Amino acid sequence: MSAASRSNTQRSAAALPAACAAAAVLLLAGCGGAGSGSSSQVAAQATAGRQGTGSSPASTQSPAAADDHPPALHVGASTKLPEAVQLPAVTAGLGGVLALAGLDAADSSLASVTLVDGGSASTVAQLPEALHDAAAASVAGRAYLFGGGNAGTASSSILEVTRSGAHVAGHLPAPSSDVAATAIGGTAYVVGGYTETTPLRTIVAFTPGRATRVAGMLPRPLRYASVAAVGGHLLIAGGTSGETAQRAILSFDPASGRIRQIGVLPRALTHAAGASLNGFMYVIGGRGEGLTEQTSAILAIDPSSGSVSTAGRLPEALSDLGAASLGQRIVAVGGRDRAGTVHDRALTLLAAAR
Repeated sequence: MSAASRSNTQRSAAALPAACAAAAVLLLAGCGGAGSGSSSQVAAQATAGRQGTGSSPASTQSPAAADDHPPALHVGASTKLPEAVQLPAVTAGLGGVLALAGLDAADSSLASVTLVDGGSASTVAQLPEALHDAAAASVAGRAYLFGGGNAGTASSSILEVTRSGAHVAGHLPAPSSDVAATAIGGTAYVVGGYTETTPLRTIVAFTPGRATRVAGMLPRPLRYASVAAVGGHLLIAGGTSGETAQRAILSFDPASGRIRQIGVLPRALTHAAGASLNGFMYVIGGRGEGLTEQTSAILAIDPSSGSVSTAGRLPEALSDLGAASLGQRIVAVGGRDRAGTVHDRALTLLAAAR
């Protein structure tokens, strides 16, 4: 993948859905490493694909009651980052929120590990290599970084990130950038992605100490989706398939491997951040297919009904930001505005009093 995020919607092959699905299965069958796909894993993919063709601590929250309305979010604090960043991988960790890798204001990949803790932010470690378009999730209090790209290549590494740096904790079945991730219980789930030649429709499960496995298959290849976990289910909203921004809201049940569509976004949306709070999924910012179609809207998704409501606004329209839940707040990090300016702020989003 090119280091310039502005060109990422123009790199996929023109003929995608059926061809890419088959290519993804073949690719996963032949990858090496600790998480490589075995013949049983390919069989699992096929099963998951047939089932899925239907149209942090916060990740285990119970779904909201049907008559409950999602609280709107507002900015409670703004924290200056050590540097501007877009496309960071963000997760809870080290007592705060970690922003890992990403692109700087010059579209160069970063190796920094930044800790946002209260009203301060500082670089606390360095990754073994600079990356962008990676994803992060926390499992059992430990932070993990999944995949990522740099200089036209993608990584299959899963890194455990600590204050002293990072070490390899496993491998994805295929090198993957443009991924999204979240955790449910003791397992992280990595959604979609791009190998630099093939867009992916896999949902890959990672449990520390075990090899990765394909837990489910998306209805279509997907990159830059927003994800969050609520009530034991993984919600997936928007993203890019081929060159087209998506509206579908999908729900994945890890217990059965089934995926179903539960709703649609008000508009096609990609490059948005996702997080869960108070039993709802929040989709923060993002943009349409155009590079200057950023939005400031914060959307709330009811996981029970799939209904979507507006639940606040960012101070300005931003895409390519990352977000994570921490206690009773969501921290949104960095982002890119309509003018192409990359931001150096972390916003603490709080729920309005009912």
